[in-house]
Amino acid sequence: MEEPSLVAEEVLRTRRSKMLIPGFTFHPKKILVPMDFSVSSISALAIAAELAQQFHAELYLLHAIPMLTMVTGMEFPTAFYPRQEFLDNAEQDAVKRFADFIVNLSGQGVKAHSGVEIGNDVVGSVLMVSKREHADMLVISTHGMSGWRPVVFGSIAEKVVKLAECPVLLLRSAKTEGGEALEGDE
Repeated sequence: MEEPSLVAEEVLRTRRSKMLIPGFTFHPKKILVPMDFSVSSISALAIAAELAQQFHAELYLLHAIPMLTMVTGMEFPTAFYPRQEFLDNAEQDAVKRFADFIVNLSGQGVKAHSGVEIGNDVVGSVLMVSKREHADMLVISTHGMSGWRPVVFGSIAEKVVKLAECPVLLLRSAKTEGGEALEGDE
């Protein structure tokens, strides 16, 4: 009877050889990580950082600020165009957050850059930056939205998966026992 470790090694070797496509290797050099600073997008950044370490890839962190903002908590959602002061403050906040993330990533040996886009189409901003930055891969999280929001607006992550021209790693948000997204993920 073979030792369990030898059997396990043989199984792994066989699985790897079946998963490989002859002549195909994928080693991303630049990974785009769209972030809204929710718990799930920060978790996606952690996974993207692990991938960047493994592949010696660079990260590009993106925050897209929508011009058309939704106010929730009322009986019916209301849209409004924010004032320039609001947009400027949101952009400055994103730049500060990214600076902290980049310092942390640098300490892990991961090269990272960031950018902030302002516009009406978050998905369009993600796809535009993906092309402009020559991203080989996107790492994005879902938000586990429920109720009317995904029906009315659709999922940004879902649209990115459908329209992106590069591989997308879609990470599902963690949910509580009640099935709702974690705080900060709605």
